[in-house]
Amino acid sequence: MKSFEDLSEQFLEKFNIKHFPSQPENLYRPADYFLGIGGKRIRPVMCLMGNELFDTINDDAYHVASAIELFHNFTLIHDDIMDKAPLRRGRQTVHEKFGESTALLTGDVMLVIAYDYLNKINTSYLHKIIHLFNKTAREVCEGQQWDMDFEKKESVLLNEYLKMIELKTSVLLAASLQMGAILGGAGDGNQKHLYEFGKNIGMAFQVQDDYLDAFGDPEKFGKQTGGDIAANKKTFLLIKAMEEANDTQKKQIRNLMQTNPADKVPQMISIFKTCGVDEWARELKEKYIQSAYTHLDDIAVLSVRKEPLKYLAEFLVQREY
Repeated sequence: MKSFEDLSEQFLEKFNIKHFPSQPENLYRPADYFLGIGGKRIRPVMCLMGNELFDTINDDAYHVASAIELFHNFTLIHDDIMDKAPLRRGRQTVHEKFGESTALLTGDVMLVIAYDYLNKINTSYLHKIIHLFNKTAREVCEGQQWDMDFEKKESVLLNEYLKMIELKTSVLLAASLQMGAILGGAGDGNQKHLYEFGKNIGMAFQVQDDYLDAFGDPEKFGKQTGGDIAANKKTFLLIKAMEEANDTQKKQIRNLMQTNPADKVPQMISIFKTCGVDEWARELKEKYIQSAYTHLDDIAVLSVRKEPLKYLAEFLVQREY
């Protein structure tokens, strides 16, 4: 069984090729630029891991993994437009560098090329893979719409936020594993357990991300904490604080959300702690992790084959940065 790092190298060897034609240059150059920014490529490697959990890696897994990575980058380009984000991984976003209209087309063409990769796989798998890929793509779009809707709502229920995160973040991680499992010949029961493992890890990852933004060590986190608070983002922490706060604290939170970003962060973190949100977030993350491991344990393969997935889960959800 290969480690995440080994599979990452294998994937990059296959993926770091020219995916797009040369002309029109103003359409395809931005696509090459964005892929060149890089990233951890977690989702496509999870596809390879899902395959290798059940069998030696099928060559078609690299086609599916490439489709997943192109789809993911398509969503990032469009997310950056919607968020009006100037930077992605420290580099100019596509819409900032090349213009919004070109960025829209660049994202669109990435999605089209993703389907070209799916179309290369053995026809015996094609129907199941396309069905899951399309279902997941639709859910990611639904999650993004919920996220935008929440920005305009004065209050968001915790269950609503959990569903949004599941759709926007977790289902693609889960589906990447399941698509690999399909190519590895896994049965329906094993596929379902692997999907749930990925989904729960995705939820734990987002809880950890929200937690670190408020309570992380800036030196380990790599940036000043409180960015979500300064931007008035509705995170796990804010939503839970509003549920737990008394009337006075709720009024304080609402008032702080109207004040200067730099001034509000320490006071909001203090309210979070008073409401016990920090401890609650740690417990919630642990709940998702344990649920993920239960599903992994229930997969009917030798335990040694599961070790790389356990390592990946620990890397994603136990990080302090």
